Amino acid sequence: MRQPVRILAAAALTLPLLGAAPSTAPPGTAHLQQAFATAAAEYDVPQSVLLGVSYLQSRWDAHAGAPSVTGGYGPMHLTDARTALAASDHHASGAEDPRGDEARPSKRPEARAARAGELPARLTTLPRAARLTGLSPERLREDPAANVAGGAALLAEAQRRLGGPESDDPADWYAAVALFSGADDTASAVAYANDVYEVIRAGEERVTDAGQQVALAARPGLAPDTAALERAGLRTASAAGTECPKTVSCEWIPAPYEEFGDGDYGNHDLGDRPASQRIRYIVVHDTEGAWEGVLDMVQDPTYVSWQYSLRSTDGHIAQHVKAKDVAWHAGNWYVNAGSIGLEHEGFLAEPDAWYTEAMYRSSARLVKYLAEKYDIPLDRQHILGHDTVPGTTTATIPGMHTDPGPYWDWRHYFELLGKPLKATAGKHAGIVTIRPDYTANRPVFTGCETAGEPCATHGSSAVRLYSDHDEDSPLIRDIGLGSAPTTGVNDLSSRVSTGQQYAVADRWGDWTAIWYLGQKAWFENPRKHPTAVPAKGKVVTPRKGLDSVPVYGRAYPEKAAYPEGVPAQAVSPLPYTVLKGQKYVTGGKVPGEYYYAVTFDEASHQVVRGEDLYYEIQFGHRVGFVRAADVTVTSS
Repeated sequence: MRQPVRILAAAALTLPLLGAAPSTAPPGTAHLQQAFATAAAEYDVPQSVLLGVSYLQSRWDAHAGAPSVTGGYGPMHLTDARTALAASDHHASGAEDPRGDEARPSKRPEARAARAGELPARLTTLPRAARLTGLSPERLREDPAANVAGGAALLAEAQRRLGGPESDDPADWYAAVALFSGADDTASAVAYANDVYEVIRAGEERVTDAGQQVALAARPGLAPDTAALERAGLRTASAAGTECPKTVSCEWIPAPYEEFGDGDYGNHDLGDRPASQRIRYIVVHDTEGAWEGVLDMVQDPTYVSWQYSLRSTDGHIAQHVKAKDVAWHAGNWYVNAGSIGLEHEGFLAEPDAWYTEAMYRSSARLVKYLAEKYDIPLDRQHILGHDTVPGTTTATIPGMHTDPGPYWDWRHYFELLGKPLKATAGKHAGIVTIRPDYTANRPVFTGCETAGEPCATHGSSAVRLYSDHDEDSPLIRDIGLGSAPTTGVNDLSSRVSTGQQYAVADRWGDWTAIWYLGQKAWFENPRKHPTAVPAKGKVVTPRKGLDSVPVYGRAYPEKAAYPEGVPAQAVSPLPYTVLKGQKYVTGGKVPGEYYYAVTFDEASHQVVRGEDLYYEIQFGHRVGFVRAADVTVTSS
């Protein structure tokens, strides 16, 4: 969503403090593996449990002390949302109309005031860990070893609260792990604990973002004792009415379809998908609001909507709009009419924050389920970031949103989707898939907290583009934005993202040029540590006899296709062209289609489909459309 909104939520389940644990200071930060062993021994928590929980929180990364999207710090994702929110003054770009249809008055959500009251317990685990360990909040935020000790203390507290045994057997800690999630319902707590024990059974090993090797030995036969969770007193959340896989925790919290005011209505449109029109896209957003406040927004008929919300701390999902209906979320009516929107909780208006492994896994399971159900290809031209949705007209381009931002880990996400980004062609292929090493790839961004100031050093999915094979050359300019290119975290003019595919335009030593926004765009692509891998696919180029073809932000039908009573929608080209000799990777052919839905009475709703066909292309950072009659398609 990426809007300048800050929403604090009211109270949720709070675990009482039960006796202070020892306050011995943990070891230094040089050896994280040893820190897990020391904390496990100090607080009588099985080391495999501590490692498994930490992996599901952060994959053992410390993120250099930067908070997550919900104010979580360190390898254990100890939350201190009040401190994180107070430190943030960033306001993300984007003033788009989420509905994106000029046939109906715009729906631009107004900024909402922060909700008063106490933060929920799941967003205040770091202060509790400080009280349990005797360590300062500053140290718990900044020192990974201290952070691990704080997590161990919280797990031990949960085990005591449940009356669990003092046991070295990880099978006895299932209920404590479930409570560590911060979930207030049984289904979410169970889903989280099941994920942790899946990690423990499979084992894991990786090098963290601080360059430390951490390993968890596999326990393939481990069968946890789940009975103790019955004593936790968590609420029961029903999955009735939801369209979710059984592998996630999901509940139905409907968005209202209601009339209000002078013939106005909201906050979505009824439809009959996929019978009436195909669902082609899934759009990944972040909310810019905390869970409880976001649920308030989507239940407001005067606001906007999306199909699913995903909670950061435990991966819990709420569904709001049925897949058959059209939510107002992407700022482009053509995309909205053919997509499902997923909002991922992240209330810090600070794009250099990070996302939890629990949310990545839950999101990937949902997307994989939806993609299979609606035959949606698992690639970056169909699994869209909100930041890759095109503006509908020239005027809307500068206001389009930029979430989930350069710190969403697309490479890891596609691994979780079961579609890892691999080389699919020889080294001299005419197409490349952008695929940097997320942890090692750390481009400089500015404006995360203060305009013009550098953001915290952070792994990224983004790769910067230059006008020549030299980092001192000018950045690529996007004429649609109408401004000089910058390194701003919300400036998409001169960067590509992991998983996106482009046609190769040139090569020079360790540099590769791609066709991008109608021009050659260069990025560093060293042979030993490649930023992109060769790929095969289909590309479009202007058909013979044409020097250029226009690019569109939506694939609308020709005027003759509209029946009486349905106003013809303008087929407006964007200020971009594909020039003779240039090539762009296509995600496939799509129909010229328009869903007419401007009244509350769905009797007038209808899908207009014309004879004109289009190809979706990866034109710049965002996708675009070209008329099929204007181009030739070839394999590369």
